Amino acid sequence: MTAIESPKQALENQIYALALKDLLYQLADDDFLISFRGSEWLGLAPHVEEDVAFSSITQNTMGHAFLFYSLLEDLGAGDADKLAHARPAKERKNTVYAEKRNGDGSYLEDPYYDWALTVVRYFLYEVFKKVKLEAITNCSYRPLANVAKKVLMEQPYHLAHWRLWFQQLQEANEDAAARIQQRVEEAWRQFGDAFDLGPYGTEMQEAGLIADEETLWAAWFSEVQEVIQHMPAGPLEKQLGSGRFGEHTADLDHALHILSEVYNSDREAVW
Repeated sequence: MTAIESPKQALENQIYALALKDLLYQLADDDFLISFRGSEWLGLAPHVEEDVAFSSITQNTMGHAFLFYSLLEDLGAGDADKLAHARPAKERKNTVYAEKRNGDGSYLEDPYYDWALTVVRYFLYEVFKKVKLEAITNCSYRPLANVAKKVLMEQPYHLAHWRLWFQQLQEANEDAAARIQQRVEEAWRQFGDAFDLGPYGTEMQEAGLIADEETLWAAWFSEVQEVIQHMPAGPLEKQLGSGRFGEHTADLDHALHILSEVYNSDREAVW
């Protein structure tokens, strides 16, 4: 005999599902957007070896996004391809910093991209991703905990790559160090929303899905301060808004237009 669910249990299960899906959207959208910005460097990286390495990292990161979108599909949120390509900007949960353009111009028309921005963004993001995934390995939703453990098998190599780039440029010469520091200061004003857990943050913690925002931030800060020689003063800010609450910039519209161009050409095709 199947137990009849009480109204309280039904409500609790509904809230749990909403919190879980919101967390999955954050994880998926973060990786999806930042891997797209990485793909724009194809053929433009500082040297051939980096072009190959960065392409591999980008491909892995897009694969991670697919794993999280697939979990959403399993939960009835919709087809993974549609979740990635067809959702409007206002429904995206990625940190605003992930959608930021690589620089002026466009990929096919004289791109003037900033390698310092890319190095800083990926270093800060990969430390953040590591911290967040580690906090999810004991998640009450076991399929997500298992995916987090799987992704963490690849992610340390990504982080090591960007940590090395950061350290080398930080110590290369005055110009390189100044460019890195400028982008670090910029990131301090724009990356704060990454640590927001969104409208269901409290429910996520109570349901045992993830640690609280302060714990995530403290773990991240402890690691990045070991690498950044000149730490900016003051806390992280959210000058561009909070993507966890659907606040985004025109850069996201730009990214989604390009990302979805092929998909929208034939939505019935299997990608």
